[in-house]
Amino acid sequence: MSDTPATPARPVSLFSVVFVLALFALFMLVIRWAYHPATLPPQNDAAENLPKELAWRATAASRRQALEEHKAKEAAQTASYAWIDKNAGVVQLPIDRAMELTAQKYGAKK
Repeated sequence: MSDTPATPARPVSLFSVVFVLALFALFMLVIRWAYHPATLPPQNDAAENLPKELAWRATAASRRQALEEHKAKEAAQTASYAWIDKNAGVVQLPIDRAMELTAQKYGAKK
């Protein structure tokens, strides 16, 4: 071993930090030059430019109409009887009836 002290690696680390910052700045410039966001978000695009399954997003009126249709469908489902899986014996009940049956089942065990 020699008695001479090792030279600090400061110039190399300083150069590395400056190089990484310059690379980051170059990356940001390329992104700024290449990235051009759309002027309109897809939900406000014209209906003819949207796929058929997304046409309901075209205007506020069409979104409102789709919401009303969805709410009406859910209201009809919560108030009706239907088979979910006949083989497994799974049915859809109105919420009030399901709560009554649940109260009877678990209330009798007390």
